[in-house]
Amino acid sequence: MDNQAVNGKKIAAGKAIEYIRNGMTLGLGTGSTAYWAIQGIGEMVKQGLSVQAVATSIQSESLARELGIPLMPFSEVDRLDITIDGADEVDEKLNLIKGGGGALLREKIVAAATRFYIIIVDESKLVRHLGKYPLPVEVVPFAWELTQRRLAELDCKPHMRMAGDKPYLTDNHNYIFDCQFGEILDPPSLHKKVSAITGVMEDGFFINMADIVIAGSPGGETRIINKPS
Repeated sequence: MDNQAVNGKKIAAGKAIEYIRNGMTLGLGTGSTAYWAIQGIGEMVKQGLSVQAVATSIQSESLARELGIPLMPFSEVDRLDITIDGADEVDEKLNLIKGGGGALLREKIVAAATRFYIIIVDESKLVRHLGKYPLPVEVVPFAWELTQRRLAELDCKPHMRMAGDKPYLTDNHNYIFDCQFGEILDPPSLHKKVSAITGVMEDGFFINMADIVIAGSPGGETRIINKPS
């Protein structure tokens, strides 16, 4: 990852954590951008911030524990005040493709329980139409070959994500297919078609979920984009 992208991620994360207040419950995202937000929250906790959080992956949970961020069990979660997470692509309507870090199912569960969902990206992730980045789709291992064929029937190229010479496993012990559709002009419609396939646990479309997107530039500027009314 080039330094410009890293700087954009850091800047966006720094702006996002300004929304956090004492006593809030937080969702902690997963991936290279969310990493910087978790680091920033850890610093705020060291300085006296009182919050509780849930993490969207084992990786983010481990980082939060290292930084002393208090974690709460999912059994105690009804609504979260704020979740801060990254995205692989953001279109003009704030539809997202997520799942590059492999945590899309848990990320969507947490996002759906969040009052104010903040997405942080470097500005290169802003696109007119989704689709340059492959759509991650989490599927159960049982009969995955059949699920792959059904995905291919939607005019995409589904490639199983690998970890070395073995299939990549999510924290839920499922597989991921990265599906190359090309330019996606109607994300809600395609989301319905992918989700309707038996064997698909979740896809990486996050439709009408982000409340704001904060995009950071290497030069230090941030652009805040609100959900269309």
